[in-house]
Formats: sequence, C-alpha cells, structure tokens
Amino acid sequence: MDTKDPFLSNTESGLGDISPKKRTLSRSAIYAVILFSGLILLYFFLLSAPRNFPEGSIVSIEFGSGLRQVSLELKNQGVIRSRTSFEAFVILFGGEKRVIASSYFFSKTLPVYEVARRFSEGDHRLLAFKVTIPEGQNLGEMSEALSLKLPYFNKEKFLTLTRGEEGYLFPDTYFFFPTDTEDKVIKTMQANYEKKVAPLRSEMLSVKKSEEDIINMAALLEKEAKGDGDRAIISGILWKRLSIGMPLQADAAPETYERKGLPDGPLGNPGLKSIIAAIHPETSPYLYYIHGKDGNTYYARNFEEHKRNIARYLK
Repeated sequence: MDTKDPFLSNTESGLGDISPKKRTLSRSAIYAVILFSGLILLYFFLLSAPRNFPEGSIVSIEFGSGLRQVSLELKNQGVIRSRTSFEAFVILFGGEKRVIASSYFFSKTLPVYEVARRFSEGDHRLLAFKVTIPEGQNLGEMSEALSLKLPYFNKEKFLTLTRGEEGYLFPDTYFFFPTDTEDKVIKTMQANYEKKVAPLRSEMLSVKKSEEDIINMAALLEKEAKGDGDRAIISGILWKRLSIGMPLQADAAPETYERKGLPDGPLGNPGLKSIIAAIHPETSPYLYYIHGKDGNTYYARNFEEHKRNIARYLK
C-alpha cells in the first residue's frame, strides 16, 4: 500500500524543485531589497536634514572657526544629522579650510550636501544693507546711522569699543548683513582705513609729519573746506599758521582761537581727499579765508584784506 501523503507531495503541491536559476533570482531580489533599504537608511541617517531643521532662521559662523567647530555648531542647531557627512562634503567641495565665516539664512530644509556646498562657497542668501558714511562724520553720528540700518547693532557698545579711534574708521559706502554687529562694523572700517592709508605712509614720512597730525588736520579740513577746489589751499593756510606760531582760528574747532596747535584729536573721520590734501598742502601767499554767503571762498594775504572780505561777502 502507498502510504505517501499526497498533501506533502512536491509534485501535487505545485512547488516542485526550485531551479538554480530561480534560486539566484530570489537571492538577487533579497539583496536588492536589503541594498535599497540600506541606501534609505544611509540617506536618512547621514544625508537627510534633521526633523528639527531651523527653517526661516539665520545661522552665524564666527571668523576663524575650524571645520570641526562648525560641524559641531550645525549639529547642535539641528542643521545637520551627521558631522562626518558634513565635513566630508565640505572637503570634497572646497578643502578642509574652506568654511567661509558669515551669517547664513535657511529659508527651507536642506540635505547635508547642500548645506556643505553653501558653507564652502559662502552662499549665505542674505541681502546686504547699504550704509553710506559721509566724509567727516564723527563716531556719534556714525553710530546713529548704523543703528538705523543694522538691527543687531548696539550704539553704546560701538562708542565704547571705538574710544580713541576717532579719525581712524574710514568713511565710505559699506554693505553689511542684517546680523552684523558693532564688532564686524569696526573691523571692516578699520581694515578699510588701513587699505586706503597704508600706501600714503611713505608720503607722510617724506613731508616729516606724523600720521596722527595728518589725520587731525584732514578731519579739520572736512569741516573747513567747502569742496575739492579749496581743500589743498586751506590746508596750506592752516599748516602755515601752525609753522609761524599763529592760532589756527578754525571755526570748526573754537578752542583753536585761544591756543596754538591742532585740536586735541580729530573732529571726525576724514576721507581720502582730505588726507591727501593734509599731506600735500598747496602753497599760497594767503593767511586768511572766509566762505562767503554766495558759497565761494575768499582769501586774504593779511588781516586788513581779511576784514574787507568779511565786510563785502559776509555782511
């Protein structure tokens, strides 16, 4: 009697023997699923953005921060999941030291490779504010103008940090980011001063005048001169008064009517033209000048001529 259970028969169950070819295909399908699942996990843990990505926020990187320091900061702020992935992509995009210090605006969630690209290229996505500092403006006036443009700018701290720096923050048109503070502003303006004045130092030596006196005089010229036409000649008159021991008698510095010498310090921050005029004054026979009501400048060789000019152009 046949005791074989028909329900256990490979033939009758329809399974039959699995061929090597089918077995290989089954294994390939399993491997593909495993590989695909691994890639998903890899993307999730190493490449994708964290769930708490700070959309709509600004992330600032301080100047001098190294790659490891930056990756730790971004990890702590929820910008990246994996420090290793971020660092690897930064090195791939621009080298280990190519993390550009700035403030970066993230309007939407980004994967780690896009974050790394932006930090490597300095792609901050912030609109810069244009701030124009006129020639001759003093530190107090500067602080007011800057505070109107920069929301994180502290006027009191700016004035504290720039104590003794009057005359040495270069007036110019600057572009600052909304997150820039007084520290960044000061460093930028000091660097600009150095850039503009450094090429002139040899000329200062040639005329045997100190940089302090040149800047002091240049700041005075910003107040006393009415434009490019009289800047150099008024410089010559004021230097001449100093050389003969005469008080400067400059309206911009009332104390110079009573004592000899330059003001105690610069009255503001001079521009390049006034600095050059202070280095290279124009020689003239004049000792006095006035700015008439008509906007013109009138010169005099002596006090009698000066009085006549006052009577004619100021009365």
